[in-house]
Amino acid sequence: MPPTPPDFTASPWWSPSVHADRRPILLARNRIELALRTYFADHDFVMVDPPGLQISPGNEAHLHAFSTSAIGNDGQASPLYLHTSPEFSMKKLLAAGERRIASIGHVWRNRERGPLHHPEFTMLEWYRVEQSYDTVMADCVNMIRLAADKVGTDTMSWRGRSINVHAKPERLSVADAFMRYADIDLLDTMDSDGNTDLAALTAQMRDVDLAVPQDCTWSYLFSRILVEKVEPQLGLGQITILDLYPAAEAALARRAAGDARVAERFEIYACGVELANGFGELTDANEQRQRFLAEMAEKQRLYGEYYPLDEAFLMALELMPDACGVALGFDRLVMLATGAPSIDHVVWMPVAEGRK
Repeated sequence: MPPTPPDFTASPWWSPSVHADRRPILLARNRIELALRTYFADHDFVMVDPPGLQISPGNEAHLHAFSTSAIGNDGQASPLYLHTSPEFSMKKLLAAGERRIASIGHVWRNRERGPLHHPEFTMLEWYRVEQSYDTVMADCVNMIRLAADKVGTDTMSWRGRSINVHAKPERLSVADAFMRYADIDLLDTMDSDGNTDLAALTAQMRDVDLAVPQDCTWSYLFSRILVEKVEPQLGLGQITILDLYPAAEAALARRAAGDARVAERFEIYACGVELANGFGELTDANEQRQRFLAEMAEKQRLYGEYYPLDEAFLMALELMPDACGVALGFDRLVMLATGAPSIDHVVWMPVAEGRK
């Protein structure tokens, strides 16, 4: 059975009594990590160790980085960021010739703290060259089952929602999920090239009595429907693979063959919790540049921030072979496997709040 979560509110984590209660969960975390590292070794992956400091932390509008500066020998400062994902570094390794790589390491995201979020957390990320992204979907399912096995359970649960990890996963397109759970025909709000129609989405939302704020974008409404109507229904009873995201939400994924409206992007859900985000990887540097510029323009509009582009990464894309990849939140996986109520319960040393 999973360890019993401690009461984490009355005393700090470093109190001997609290640590004694937490220790079974932390040892389970170590067993899960070892099992995943063994999985990679058994499947001929090379474990790599990307640096946390980067010129660009990532170029998505709603991801917020921690910034710092490097002081050179001449005393001059240049800006650097703690990465929000090792993706840029790992794709440079694919361009260099690696074919199957994985990383288990820390990443940092600002403005994120809660039961499912920790400002410094552990991300498991891996890539396969010249393989379908169905392959990394299967990796994800195998790893969820491995995690459950290492704590001696067939069931994962969180806040009253549970899955049988051995049940056949559900695979559902984003468009089908929107129709099923929100009564929204998402594909009808895009043209054949994937360009979005805000008025069409707004009209459908009003038809089903969903509130539409003023001065919002199609992407904002998409995210709101996803979070409020769709995500709570995913990963109930079995793992859900939410597949074929709109091209406007593709991030670093390539468009799907045969339908330019959607992209080879998927997310894995268990117990209503997003565990992983994967792509059939985009290797068109020009298209990726345009996406980054659009994302940074939106970030500037919303938050008054703009992160630089990693020009070396864009150059590396021109050499990168076809590949698929996925990032999985390791702490969330441990949390679900052990039945812990929050990420803070499953990290060895939670980050201090930094304020009173």
